[in-house]
Amino acid sequence: MRILPLAAGIATGALFVRERQRRQAAERLAAAVLETLLRAIDANDGETGGHVRRVARYALLLGEAADMDDSELHNVERIALFHDVGKIDEALFDIIHDPTDLTDAERDAVRTHPRRGADVLAPLAAFYPELAEGVLSHHERWDGSGYPRRLTGKSIPFAARVVTIADAFDAMTYTRRYRTARSADEACEMLMAGRGAQFDPDLVDLFLSPPVLNDALDVLREDRGPRRRTPPQTPPRDSGPLPKLSFRWRTTTPSPRAQDLAPKR
Repeated sequence: MRILPLAAGIATGALFVRERQRRQAAERLAAAVLETLLRAIDANDGETGGHVRRVARYALLLGEAADMDDSELHNVERIALFHDVGKIDEALFDIIHDPTDLTDAERDAVRTHPRRGADVLAPLAAFYPELAEGVLSHHERWDGSGYPRRLTGKSIPFAARVVTIADAFDAMTYTRRYRTARSADEACEMLMAGRGAQFDPDLVDLFLSPPVLNDALDVLREDRGPRRRTPPQTPPRDSGPLPKLSFRWRTTTPSPRAQDLAPKR
């Protein structure tokens, strides 16, 4: 009489194993999609590819100092790497790559890139539920004057607030077609000027604190130093689970967390 319960248990176990394998395969595919998108950003515009990588490094420094856990840091990294994915849209390509001043209409068009990016990433929500929302929110401002939804204060996702500061710091300290780089001191002054208006005030204080700022300046100096080409890495043939993706561009070891400086969220 015990044969039927035993058989049912075996069948249930086999079903569980198959479902887990299916889930793991889907997670590996989702991770591969993100890797492909990152390469597409590089192929479309190497300048933007460099920008999003630097933003990711600054965001991780700030996220670590804010005592984010590993899952949250993965989320911050992904948001930083894909915050400008909406700019590879054909409708924006010529505008973004035009070195002349933007018209009001062109500026309004560029401001659609957070929503375009969120739309691109929406199909991955089952695996990265906070990614599209973070990308959509990275141009919101603490005082509610940002876009596209005019969110205010803590209604802006915490990870997006982290990325916003990292994005601004890189934009100010790196020369692009339409803007000459500012000095690190000038960039810090501008972050302080935007404290409580454009940026989360606690996160600005944390970014400008010596432990974080010194590491950020190291990243800045390293990026401005001699460029070394590294051969592309071939992903391993591993059929194991890949629930989280650590992008292969990251070569530095995260700094210790400054838990005593972490702001309340």
